[in-house]
Amino acid sequence: MPDTPTATEDVTEIATKKVTKQVAGKDEHPSDIHIGQLTIRFLIDGPAANASVTILELTVPPCAEVPASHSHNAFDETIYGLEGILTMTLSGRVVEVTPGDVLYIPRGDVHRFDNPSSATARALAVITPGILGSTYFRELAAIVNAATGGPPDPAAIAAVMLRHGLTPAT
Repeated sequence: MPDTPTATEDVTEIATKKVTKQVAGKDEHPSDIHIGQLTIRFLIDGPAANASVTILELTVPPCAEVPASHSHNAFDETIYGLEGILTMTLSGRVVEVTPGDVLYIPRGDVHRFDNPSSATARALAVITPGILGSTYFRELAAIVNAATGGPPDPAAIAAVMLRHGLTPAT
């Protein structure tokens, strides 16, 4: 079956099939996006699913370097813990997300995540509406992964973030 709907296929049906094939998989998948030490696996890429929802699986190794604090005004984000402990900072409040925990991040709230533990953390992120998709993460990966001998260019990262509706915190 093709990855794009035909006149007789429903986008939800296609997305459900992809989730069934990919969810909770620890093995490398061809669509995985690596940004530094982080791995992002899209289960539903919102822009390709009528922008109704984006669902991604985030894998954060111990002590990984993670994105800077940011906010987004056009979409909400919900984090669901799958494995390990993901330490979220939401509007200055620190919250540990463990397996089965849910954290809602409303539009405009400044947030970030870390994994200071000695075990890998995994979580699902649900973005509604699904206007943020894999293109953002691929553009970010290109900048971060090209940096050698030093940190990535913060101005280039900020430009990608702003272009996709994220606002870096100052």
